[in-house]
Amino acid sequence: MKLYVGNLINSMSNSDLRDLFTSCGTVVSAKVFIDYYTRQRKEFGFVRMSSRNEGKKAIQKMNGQVANDRRLVVKEIFD
Repeated sequence: MKLYVGNLINSMSNSDLRDLFTSCGTVVSAKVFIDYYTRQRKEFGFVRMSSRNEGKKAIQKMNGQVANDRRLVVKEIFD
């Protein structure tokens, strides 16, 4: 299941994002979006969980949680 994760801090790395979600299950991939032109990190990223159940668990657990003084927004992406 692929998840959108919003309201990240600008210094968040891919491994930091992965670490946030490992307590919810197996993280297949975690990617913080980087602007193509400015090469700066944006305040959102994507996490792919290994199963739908783990994805739902991650949404329930992480949506609204505070990480690095910011309240996370976690939603399912339908692709």
